[in-house]
Formats: sequence, structure tokens, C-alpha cells
Amino acid sequence: MVHAYILIQTEVGKAAAVAEEISGIQGVTSSEDVTGPYDVIVHASADSVDQLGQLVVARVQNVDGITRTLTCPVVHL
Repeated sequence: MVHAYILIQTEVGKAAAVAEEISGIQGVTSSEDVTGPYDVIVHASADSVDQLGQLVVARVQNVDGITRTLTCPVVHL
């Protein structure tokens, strides 16, 4: 299982709607609107890095109002 945090920048005023819509995507375990340089932080999991990439590119990035994403896979050192 691969876990990642996805940091999301949105259009002005769209953070809450983006967080709500993303929370319904399969593989997303949490979606919170936050303050700071990013507007939404998502925790997601998938069976492989490839499936995680597909989740981000095919599902998350297609949500209306998103301007940029940064995916941070969790590592165990």
C-alpha cells in the first residue's frame, strides 16, 4: 500500500468545494481545506505508485477549481 499527501492550490473561493468533492473519490482517506500556501491537503492511498499516479492525474486533477497539485508520497526510512 502506498500513501501520499496531495497539496492542492485552488482558484480563489473554491477550497471548500474542492475539498468536499475530492473527499468522495475512492482512495482518498481525508480531504481538508487549510490556510497557507496550499488551500487543500488530501491524504490518499493506493495499491501501487502507478495506481496513485492514476488517482491523482485521472481523478483529483479533474476536479473543477484546482490550479496546481503537489503529490508527496509517504516513505518509511
